[in-house]
Amino acid sequence: MDGSWSLRFAAGSPLTLATMVRGRAWIVPATGEPVAVETGDIAVLRGRAPYTVADDPATPPHAVIGSAEYCVGGSGPGEAGEGPDGSALLLSGAYTGRGEISERLLRALPEVLVLPGADCHRTLRDLVVEAVAADGPGQQVMCDRLLDLLLLSTLRTWFDRSEAHAPLWYRALDDPVVDHALWLLHDAPARPWTVAGLAAATGVSRAALARRFTAQVGEPPMTYLATWRIALASDLLRGTDATVGSIAGKVGYANAFALSVAFKRHRGTTPTEHRATAPERENEPRPDREIGPPVQENEPGPTVSRGW
Repeated sequence: MDGSWSLRFAAGSPLTLATMVRGRAWIVPATGEPVAVETGDIAVLRGRAPYTVADDPATPPHAVIGSAEYCVGGSGPGEAGEGPDGSALLLSGAYTGRGEISERLLRALPEVLVLPGADCHRTLRDLVVEAVAADGPGQQVMCDRLLDLLLLSTLRTWFDRSEAHAPLWYRALDDPVVDHALWLLHDAPARPWTVAGLAAATGVSRAALARRFTAQVGEPPMTYLATWRIALASDLLRGTDATVGSIAGKVGYANAFALSVAFKRHRGTTPTEHRATAPERENEPRPDREIGPPVQENEPGPTVSRGW
């Protein structure tokens, strides 16, 4: 963009990354004060509420970016000319999928966080810019994976900062025993785990595992596993056409009845009712990520690492 410019983002994406490749901008969130973004900074925005990116917080939007036109061309009425050589160049990538698993990550983030360019992984950032600009076979796949890596790198750096107040589940990954236990539970949630079996797999006593896991994660291992299984089932119920019985087997329950009892206890509703009340937008095929031209995928939302 050149001159005075302002873009209103209203795609309803739950998680977005943005960086100024050139120039300086302001992010005006739905609530709170405007946040400045310098060249090379990476901003992470959480929530589906519309927000504005502009050369100045007072500049009125000249274009609205929805899910159908995430990449736009053209210019506003005498306010901004858009092109690859403009004085301001914004790169934005959005995750459009959302599920129960991703909620743990989203709840830990502020509405807007900005990581200074000096602290960002410059190589990853540059690779994303190059991938978006290079039109060729496999471009969308490269963009998707690089966006994942850039998000992971940015959040790891952010959570390591004192002002981020990293949640318990993130700090738990610093404990090798708890980290391994979480990996085992996430890798094989259907396995008939017990505290004794999990302790044996991590090489510590049952008491030691229970104590360290509860202290680091904030809840006992089996309580965490039950919550994780229900979250997985919730995503499968709304993201697939699989039967309740087959989903039960995938997440560690003997049959549909056992899953229904556990689901009702945790969520206050049955799996069938949960599936029937899915928002219409979650039942429609949609891209998991949008960066450059949208890609037609249908995957769960951001599941960033074994502990996230």
